[in-house]
Amino acid sequence: MSEQWKVICKVDDIPVLGARVVKRGLAWQELPNVAIFRNAEDKIFALLDRCPHKGGPLSQGIVFGEKVACPLHNWNIELDSGCAAAPDVGCTKSFKVKVENGDVSLDLEELAAPATKAEEALAGLFNVATRIEAA
Repeated sequence: MSEQWKVICKVDDIPVLGARVVKRGLAWQELPNVAIFRNAEDKIFALLDRCPHKGGPLSQGIVFGEKVACPLHNWNIELDSGCAAAPDVGCTKSFKVKVENGDVSLDLEELAAPATKAEEALAGLFNVATRIEAA
């Protein structure tokens, strides 16, 4: 996959130990958002905004170190991989992030690609592209 970077926001637009949401969807249907996280060391990460456990909004979780705690059941999700910390199991999709001159960019092709099997089926069935907007 070639990398086509899209500036989403500035680092300073993401709260320290918090997240900013990027909305995704098809022409007629919302799809799971992408959450861009910033930890205390100003490292930036991007994950599908759904906990692998019960689909909780990770963007509303508490960031600590390089993990986020899901607000629903307190699962700890690794920000670099999207995988749950042991003893929990499961992963959510992670996205590549580039930070240059304070701008946070995501790979547009990766962001637009279906993030789940359900998204893939919907997009393929109706042959439509994913839309993206920074919230």
